Amino acid sequence: MTHQVHAFEPPERFVAGTVGPPGERTFFLQARGGGRLVSVALEKVQVSLLAEKLEELLSEAQRRFGVDLPEAIPVTGDNDPLDTPVDEEFRVGTLGLAFDVDSATVVIEAIAAGETEVEVELGDAEDESDEDPDEPDDDLDRLRVRLTPEATREFIERARRVVNAGRPPCPLCGQPLDPAGHLCPRHNGYHR
Repeated sequence: MTHQVHAFEPPERFVAGTVGPPGERTFFLQARGGGRLVSVALEKVQVSLLAEKLEELLSEAQRRFGVDLPEAIPVTGDNDPLDTPVDEEFRVGTLGLAFDVDSATVVIEAIAAGETEVEVELGDAEDESDEDPDEPDDDLDRLRVRLTPEATREFIERARRVVNAGRPPCPLCGQPLDPAGHLCPRHNGYHR
């Protein structure tokens, strides 16, 4: 079975975004460059973890290799919607992170979910070659993006805004509030 590697090194634009109303949103990673547009679907928790682990990776790269990190990106970053058409290439099962010391770039790889299960796995390596013997199923489609530390910071800030733009949490139980309220376990099942 043939697989595709959608490589953007570097992309013109790489963002996390959603389609649909809060509570029914579908999350996407979208890369654009060289006349190509690739969108892959993933879970909200994967976007949140990706932003968190990218922040950790940048901090570790600065500590270990002395990489100059940009200051915090202002909130006025890329707020544009996803480029259309948003056609799902595949659903992400595994996310991989690496820092390439030679080029001082962050490599993000989103690998399609296998046929049996979806994994939420984020790992980081400081100097990882393209040929990793522990790489999950070589016959799965993947999206590979190489970003500068500045572009990585911009991605992190946007991903956090996208994750936090959903339904507000219940102040008692933390579950998402629907516009009509929800059955709060802290109120013994009464509507809140």
